[in-house]
Formats: sequence, structure tokens, C-alpha cells
Amino acid sequence: MVNSKADIERDSCSKSINETVNGSHHFLIKGYSLAKGMGAGKYISSDTFTVGGYDWAIYFYPDGKNAEDNSMYVSVFIALASEGTDVRALFELTLLDQSGKGKHKVHSHFDRALESGPYTLKYRGSMWGYKRFFRRTTLETSDFIKDDCLAMHCTVGVVRTRVEGPKQYTIPIPPSDIGQSLKDLLESEVGCDITFQVADETFKAHKLILAARSPVFRAQFFGLVGNPNMDKVVVEDVEPSIFKAMLLFIYSDKLPDVDEITGSASVCTSTIMVQHLLAAADRFGLDRLKLLCESKLCKEVSAETVATTLALAEQHRCPQLKAICLKFAATPSILGAVMQSEGFGYLEECCPSLLSELLGVIASVDENLTMLSSKKRSGSSILGLDLPADGAPAESASGRRIRRRF
Repeated sequence: MVNSKADIERDSCSKSINETVNGSHHFLIKGYSLAKGMGAGKYISSDTFTVGGYDWAIYFYPDGKNAEDNSMYVSVFIALASEGTDVRALFELTLLDQSGKGKHKVHSHFDRALESGPYTLKYRGSMWGYKRFFRRTTLETSDFIKDDCLAMHCTVGVVRTRVEGPKQYTIPIPPSDIGQSLKDLLESEVGCDITFQVADETFKAHKLILAARSPVFRAQFFGLVGNPNMDKVVVEDVEPSIFKAMLLFIYSDKLPDVDEITGSASVCTSTIMVQHLLAAADRFGLDRLKLLCESKLCKEVSAETVATTLALAEQHRCPQLKAICLKFAATPSILGAVMQSEGFGYLEECCPSLLSELLGVIASVDENLTMLSSKKRSGSSILGLDLPADGAPAESASGRRIRRRF
């Protein structure tokens, strides 16, 4: 018997898929011997890292979490560092063997059955880990410590549930290749109608494409005082490699491979070229290229380059990059190296007003450190907070009473 249309329409299916969203964090403790003696219940925390939409942190207790262990063990815990309710997750803690033998100490809940399923963390501040992670005397004579450094690797798998219905037939669509096509057009020189003389090199391009991408070129070729019949332009104060990189961006809409253009993998060379490329982008009104350069310079900022990058950000109106450079340069552990760099002398000479702004940021950092030190003495600091014993109720940052799972 053939089913009616109504019968067929009632037939449907779906499936519930339970899986984990995994992420890892590497935590290195330098100067392990200096961390000892801070007292039971006091901890060193990693930076927060995000997995499955939640923030996490690793807590390392050099003198143990509980006073009754009498500093015989180090304790390690993973804590939920953002707001969340009943977050279910799997964990793996690995103490790394630094001898190269690969004999790591691993505590893992992945790839094995759990009697009660994944662990549930109730609130922000809920923790999972080991009070007696490793006997301290054994740890300090082992290959887990090298050059007074201790390395740990943490993996968190946040449980997610999703419902999946029947998949419809689809026709795959390749990603857009217009950028590559235009780049090929530039490199082939087919239809080029303008030549740029940059120092001792020449570059051919298409006026219409340049005008579509840059308001400066549009005004130059097709504006009220522009000349659409010009066939050659002399470009001054721009290096040929920088102009080439800018042309590649105009046609492809991607930040070009700096190493390929410069023929060098040096970070310093890369940074200098991106600095010049940012200046060219500002000159020719290429706002997206300018932001791409800002983003790359932000990632490559260092004590050697921050002064010149800061001056560049001031000269070319890059407020976000400027704020990042000021904050980086004002870091107490970095400030001395910044002041010794060649770029700092350039900063003093070309942008003296920035020195006053830098002093303001340094003063703000010092004030925050003073306040933090005062809070520590009063016992209200988050870092080094005495956490309650296992199973005892604790207060979250909002004052709620919570219970941590271990």
C-alpha cells in the first residue's frame, strides 16, 4: 500500500549529539623556588583562557591547598573564571617532563568512562583538581623542574548538546576568488593604463581599479583637477617594496606576505615594513589596509619596536594602536628596555608630547600596583586568596555561597 502525502509528511527524524568543545592552555612557572613559602592556601594563577564560551584559569599552590598537608604536596586546580551555571566539562592536567623523555604526569578524564559523567561546575570560582597533586620533595628532584621552571598543560572539554535534523541536498559553492583574479590581472599587466615610477623601479596598474579602491587615486585620475589621460606618475618618499605591497593589497584585499616581499623572515624587518606600509595606507586613503597593519603591529609589539610604533600611531592617527603601545611601554618589567632602545631616542625627538602621556600611564600603573599591594596586606586580594577547605562552602566574587567540586 502506498503511503498518502499526509503520511509521508508526518515521518521525520532528528538526533541529539553530545560532544565536547576542547581547548588547551600551556602554563609556565618561572622561578619556582621563589614561589615556595607563600603559605598553604595561597596560589599562583595562570592567565585566563577561553574554552567553550567560558573563561578558565589554572591555580597552582606551591605549599599545598590545605594546611594539614604541612607543605608536603603541591596542589593544582582548574577553576571556572567567568559567570556560568552548571557548566559540565572534562579535564586533563599534565605536568611536563622537561628531560625530553616524554614521561609526563597526566591526570585525564578524556577517552575513558566516568561513573557519574562529566564534572559539573556550579558557579564562577568552582574548581576541580588535586590537593595532593605531587609530593613536593619528589617534584623538586625530578625532571619536571628545569632551570627553576615548572611547565603544565591543561585541556578543558566543555560539554555541548545539539540537535541535528536531516540534511538537505546542497551544492557546494567555492569561496570567492575575485581577489586572486584581480591579483593575476595585475601581475600579467593585461590592460594596464598607468605606470608608476618609484625610485628606480616601475609598476603598471589599472586606473579604474585604483580609483575604485583609493579616494586619493580617484581624485588624481578622475577628480575635478584630475587627469584621466595621464599614463605615468612619479611617486616620491615611498620605497618600491612598500608600493608593491600596497598594490597587491589594492587588487587582492589581503595583507601581502611581508616575508615574501622582503625576502627575510626577520621579525624586525617585518615590523619595519608594516610600519612603512601603514604610513602609505594612510597617505593613499586605504583604511582597511591601515587597520590590518595596526593589527599586525599590535601582535608584533616588543621592547625594541614599541617606541617607533608609538610615534607612528601618533603621526598617522591610530588611537587604538597608540593606547596599546602606551600600556605596553609602561609595563614596569619592560620600561627599562624600551628606554634603552634606538626608537626611544627617535620618539623623544619627533613626538616629545608622547613622553608626557607615557608618564601618565606609568603613574596610573604605579597607582594600581600600590592599591593592589594595599589590598594584599588587608587580606582582600584576589591573588593569593585563602580558599576554603575541600567541600566547605565558599563565596563567589558576587558574594553568593557556592560549593566547589574537586
